[in-house]
Amino acid sequence: MQYNFLSATILLLLITDPLGNIPIFINALRGVASERRRVVILREVAIAFVILLVFMMAGDRFLRAMNLTDVSLRIAGGIVLFLIALRMIFPHPDGPMGGDSRGGEPLIVPLAIPALAGPSALATVMLLTSQAPGKMFEWIGALTVTMIVCAIVLILAEKIQQWLGERAVTAFERLMGLVLVAISVEMILTGIKTFVHQL
Repeated sequence: MQYNFLSATILLLLITDPLGNIPIFINALRGVASERRRVVILREVAIAFVILLVFMMAGDRFLRAMNLTDVSLRIAGGIVLFLIALRMIFPHPDGPMGGDSRGGEPLIVPLAIPALAGPSALATVMLLTSQAPGKMFEWIGALTVTMIVCAIVLILAEKIQQWLGERAVTAFERLMGLVLVAISVEMILTGIKTFVHQL
């Protein structure tokens, strides 16, 4: 599957899953003063953006240094996406973070990493650049749009949960999980086909 700006943006939005992250952010920011929450959200989104951008820019060199091919990354990324999608469809009974809710203002963990810049997002940005390094500006644009959407959704998290209701947010997250399963299977099949042709 060849990605362009639009398909890469949709893929990154599905993986970063801003709607699915609403309960995580609300829970993690419960002990933070309401006037500080917007600042914390913007800071965490900015940190996630920088981390993903670094992996996007240096991902190809990292793959070469580790002697990994884009085929192995595509298959591994597909497997990770598949596992993430399964967790979206069949969530953990203790919640997305396994019930870990420490007090105080969160920094980097768990909001920037792994909620936004998790293993699947890191693998995906590296996959995009290894697949088409000449489209770097498209990938940076897609990542920028994704992070802006994440920031807007997460700033409005409490209002969105009130408007839609918890059931609607859960249903939408599971629907995105189903789409992500299909994308992950496509990535795995493409990687296997490429590998077979290289034999």
